[in-house]
Amino acid sequence: MMLPTDAATASPGITKLLRNYSIELNPGDAKTVEMAAERLDPGTEVSLAWIPSSNPMDMIAPAATLKRAGHLPMPHVAARHLESGAQLQRLAEHLRDVGADRILIIGGDRHLPAGPYDSSLSVMQTGVFQKAGIFRVAIGGFPEGNPHIPETVLNEALEAKVNFARREGLRLLIITQFCFKSEPVIEWVRGVRARGIDVPIRVGLAGPAGLLTLMRYAVRCGIGNSLRVLSENPSFAKVLVERGPEPIIKGLAASIADGGGQLLGIAGLHFYIFGGLQRTMDWIDAERSLKTLSAHP
Repeated sequence: MMLPTDAATASPGITKLLRNYSIELNPGDAKTVEMAAERLDPGTEVSLAWIPSSNPMDMIAPAATLKRAGHLPMPHVAARHLESGAQLQRLAEHLRDVGADRILIIGGDRHLPAGPYDSSLSVMQTGVFQKAGIFRVAIGGFPEGNPHIPETVLNEALEAKVNFARREGLRLLIITQFCFKSEPVIEWVRGVRARGIDVPIRVGLAGPAGLLTLMRYAVRCGIGNSLRVLSENPSFAKVLVERGPEPIIKGLAASIADGGGQLLGIAGLHFYIFGGLQRTMDWIDAERSLKTLSAHP
């Protein structure tokens, strides 16, 4: 088990952030899904990634397993991976049938759409999920931008989705791409708030993992600034590997401790389990145990 290294990790800000977290799983990994069903706190939101080239219906059974265990499955809907309106309709109906009441809509890492949808907004505008009784919708946020989409386009798209959600009565949540430093996240969130967007934001973090694993995912996800942090600052990279996401969470917690957290509206954390579910859960459990011990000397 990876244990926290000092009492600073037990600050109230970190405890507050860890109190409301979600986690992302590969629905094709049956062992991990079963482990999540048994180990996660009841009521945990679990996003189920739509793996490219996989059948989206493969998310239905894992969603049902998690729902029965008392969790809140949140399957991904990748706009550019959808092949047709009929496929979208079937997916929504199957999710409704297993009791899933929330989704995460993403554009999908694909240059040309497989079907009629080229963006997450275009899927939202179909009304298919609203008709299926699914009104909780998460969308992506990009503190370090997207290498394939200009920043102005990202900002316009975010505002369009927020405005649509307000008109349609959707309960929107923003989940950010992971970063390895807190500063870009805080700056991005402040910029979002300055534009009048008050949607809750959950900050994405890479769960504990080895350096090569973290760098591989950073390259794949196009987070160049964070990748430079790992490659150009070996001492920080070592800390990140040894302590997991603790250094980033401490930075976020500081923004809450100085009063900025209330204005920032950071709702919690979202873990990408690059090093595996067990390693991430061990880290979370250790953080919580440390806080309990520090509160009762």
